[in-house]
Amino acid sequence: MSTPTSPGRSVRGTHGSVLVLNSGSSSLKYQLVHPVGGEAIASGLVERIGESGNGRVKHTFAGNTTVREVPIADHGEALRLALGIFDEIGPSLDDAHVQAVGHRVVHGGAVFSAPVVVDDAVVRQVRDLAPLAPLHNPANATGIEVARELMPDVPHVAVFDTAFFATLPEAASTYAIDQEVAREHGVRRYGFHGTSHHYVSGKVSRVLGRPLESINQIVLHLGNGASASAVRGGVAVETSMGLTPLEGLVMGTRTGDIDPAVVFHLVRNAGMSVDEVDDLFNKRSGIKGISGENDFRELHRLIEEGDASARLALDVYVHRLRKYVGAYAAVLGRVDVISFTAGVGENDDVVRAAVLADLEGMGFAVDPERNAARSREPRTISPDWARTLVMVVPTNEELAIARQAVEATA
Repeated sequence: MSTPTSPGRSVRGTHGSVLVLNSGSSSLKYQLVHPVGGEAIASGLVERIGESGNGRVKHTFAGNTTVREVPIADHGEALRLALGIFDEIGPSLDDAHVQAVGHRVVHGGAVFSAPVVVDDAVVRQVRDLAPLAPLHNPANATGIEVARELMPDVPHVAVFDTAFFATLPEAASTYAIDQEVAREHGVRRYGFHGTSHHYVSGKVSRVLGRPLESINQIVLHLGNGASASAVRGGVAVETSMGLTPLEGLVMGTRTGDIDPAVVFHLVRNAGMSVDEVDDLFNKRSGIKGISGENDFRELHRLIEEGDASARLALDVYVHRLRKYVGAYAAVLGRVDVISFTAGVGENDDVVRAAVLADLEGMGFAVDPERNAARSREPRTISPDWARTLVMVVPTNEELAIARQAVEATA
C-alpha cells in the first residue's frame, strides 16, 4: 500500500514523521517520531480515561511540558484531546507531515507474524485475540478504531509485541500438553516485548559494525515487566515469556516461572477464585510480593538499611536471571553479546554486576568502572579480555514501531 505524498515529503520518511500510539485500558501514550533520524519530536500521556473525576493529559514538545486535568470519558475523547494539543501547542501534525500512524498491539497470536496495514478485518482479528490478552487487545483495538476515525487520510499500521518471536522453533514454542487442546485454544508460547528485543538486537549490530547474521546474543529487557531472549543471527530462537507475559523472569509485580500446581493449591486450600489467583500472580507478586516495593531505587535503599525482605527479593530476582543466562548460553552454543536494556537494565549497575558475577569461566564479566559509568548511549561494560561483549543498549520501542510502520506502508 502506498501513502499519499505532499511537497517535500517522502514515502520513505525522509521528511515525514510517524505518530505512534499505545492504547491501554485507561491510558493513551503517544509519540511523534522522525523514523529516519530517530528523534522524538513530541510525546504525551493521557491517563485515567473513563475513570471518575478528572483525567490527566501530559504533553511534551520543544523542552516544555504542558499538564492539564479534565474529565476524559473514553478513548475517543482522549485522542481528540491529544490531537487538539498538537494543534494548540505544537507541533502541527500538518507541518510534521504524518505519513503513518503506528499502533502497538500486545498480542498477535498465530495470526500476525509481522506489522500489518490496518483495515476492518485486522481490527476484528485483534479483537478476536482478546482471550489471549484480555487486558490489552480490546484497548488496542479501540485505540485503532478511534484513530482511524479521526485520521482517516493516513495509513494505520498494527505492530505486534509477539511478532518478533514468530520465528521460535516448535521445540521452544510448544507446551507439553494434549496437542488437540493446545490447538483448539491457542495454547503455545508467543513471547512479548518483541519490539524491544528486535530493536536492541539490531542496534547491537549497527553499533558494532558487524553483520547481524554473524551475532549470537542474549537480550535482557529488564523493566517493571522483564523478559529475556536468545537471538541467533537476528532471529529469535527462545524467549522467557509464554502464552502471556506472566511466564519467565521475576518482575516488578509478576511471579514469572511458578509451579502451575500452586494455582490448584490456592484454589482448593486457600479458597481463592481463579480471578483472585490471577490478581495475586500479576499484581501482588514478584519483587513487590516479596519486599512490598517494586521500585528498584527504593529496593536498594531498603537493602542499605538492612531490610531482609528487600535483600531476598533482589537475590531471587538475580538468581532467576542467572538461570536464564545460563540456559540461553546452552541454547545458542556461542554467545557473542549480552545486552541489558529497559529501565532496570539500562540504569541499575548493581543488578547488571550481580547477574554476571563469577561467570568468567563462561566468558562473561563486567568491568566495575565501565559498569558504573552513566550514559544514554549504547556502550560496552565488559573488560577487554572477556570472550563475550556485555553491553547496555537503551531501547526505543516507539522508534522501532515508527520504522516498521514506514516499512509496512512503503
